[in-house]
Amino acid sequence: MPAPVSLLLDQMRRLAATERPGKRVRLGDAAMDTALSGGLKLGALHEVYAASGGDAAAASGFALGLAMRASAGKPLLWAREDMLDVETGLVYAPGLAAFGIAPQSVVLVRARDAENVLKAGEDALRCRGLGAVMIEPWGSPARLGLTASRRLVLAAAASGVTAVMLRVAGAPSPSAAETRWRIAAAPSRRLDADTPGPPAFDVTLLRQRGGDAGQSWFVEWNRDRLSFVARGEQSAAPLSRTVVSVPAGGTAGEILRLTG
Repeated sequence: MPAPVSLLLDQMRRLAATERPGKRVRLGDAAMDTALSGGLKLGALHEVYAASGGDAAAASGFALGLAMRASAGKPLLWAREDMLDVETGLVYAPGLAAFGIAPQSVVLVRARDAENVLKAGEDALRCRGLGAVMIEPWGSPARLGLTASRRLVLAAAASGVTAVMLRVAGAPSPSAAETRWRIAAAPSRRLDADTPGPPAFDVTLLRQRGGDAGQSWFVEWNRDRLSFVARGEQSAAPLSRTVVSVPAGGTAGEILRLTG
């Protein structure tokens, strides 16, 4: 039976009263790391929102990047609602590989509704053998409220496992998350022979507990370093439209879709 709201609030107060400065991991881009007081807080809940339905792949890529930085080589568990397979597509193993992630390091959990996605995510956060947990419900389910986010925060803080909540087609709502991000796709750099460059993101930090927010950055994902880098450091002109990388060994028609 779910714990009463009053009990969760009491647990949150005790946690806040005894909480020491959490460990952090650098994301790679100096400006983002500075805004985050040295990096992304580990053992916490972070929310990633797609700016629009067309930015689902970009939001997924950014959320995966956060999870990979936080996981420190440990396995990643990704809990997804079944509806996302219809709306945005299946998780694509060659796409993960092209992003620099070994598909065998990702444990995919599928659930029929948001309630079971949240339960799977909360249970997984108690497993110290995991590096990070990605939780992806569809839309704005009633179950996903402030109380549910507090439960995830408590589980993450107790185990030290980082939670990344990926929201596609969902509106921001009250939450106990440490950070909240809005992600849109950005034009890739033009490489030799007009081929698309690394995945690029238009990133806005909407909210940060105890810190500044509202900053925006254009960053790329470096698959070799498994980190974000500032797009401003690159001199090549962008392509005329937003694209993502083609999977290794694929064809021009097999565009990388991290969730499809």
